[in-house]
Amino acid sequence: MLKECLENVRKNSPLIHNITNYVTVNDCANILLACGASPIMADDINEVEEITSICNGLNINIGTLNSRTINSMHKAGWMANRLSHAVLLDPVGVGASELRTRTAVELVKNIKFDVIRGNISEIKTLANGSGSTRGVDADIRDSITEKNLTEYVKFAKQLSKNMDAIIAISGVIDIVADSKDAYVIYNGHKIMSKITGSGCMLSAFTTAYLAANKDNKLMATVAAFCAMGVAGEIAQKRMGELDGNASFRNYLIDAIYNMTGEQLEAMAKYEKR
Repeated sequence: MLKECLENVRKNSPLIHNITNYVTVNDCANILLACGASPIMADDINEVEEITSICNGLNINIGTLNSRTINSMHKAGWMANRLSHAVLLDPVGVGASELRTRTAVELVKNIKFDVIRGNISEIKTLANGSGSTRGVDADIRDSITEKNLTEYVKFAKQLSKNMDAIIAISGVIDIVADSKDAYVIYNGHKIMSKITGSGCMLSAFTTAYLAANKDNKLMATVAAFCAMGVAGEIAQKRMGELDGNASFRNYLIDAIYNMTGEQLEAMAKYEKR
């Protein structure tokens, strides 16, 4: 199934509309091109509905939130829902400010998201409607471990039911869940936390997988998470003595570009819970 999801992205080449943050916009565009999709970035309120209407999926990321783009996010989300396009929310830094928290809660209330993807601190804050996060990074006290994994799987399933969306939690251990089933994913490497944009890239990347695999959005999300984790492992193995996090970022994109369905199936480490 993972192989099929990857190959469907290459075959269908979905066009993904990104209303994302200016810190990582270039990386999001490149990861989409690498996986076989196509990116478009547009956040002006006078064109977002039109742009969304010609796309196959919408990725909303609140990483550099501002008053101008909030209305654009709602308008684009409404149009994507109207056209039954794939829609993903990345609530970056929710809980760090009242504006971010209020905006994320309102987006979830007013837009039907197929997937809500974030780190565990962001997802917990969104679930509670309030909270505190350390900027865009997960609080170490919230980390998913083997000890609390069962508890967090239950939490993700219940939140999926409450929000009517797949909940995708990224971290050292990833959890992807709908209201009935959850998948735990063990791929990745710790150096992925040392580059700006690994989460943002994952959100754009996942949106492409959703758009190309509409009949099984849960497995599409699992496949995207596995592929990104596998790419991180491949990129780390490629690093030489003088390579650092900037080289790793490039190797990560290269790994996505060169990945085959067979490679993904062979290297993916996941289990159903």
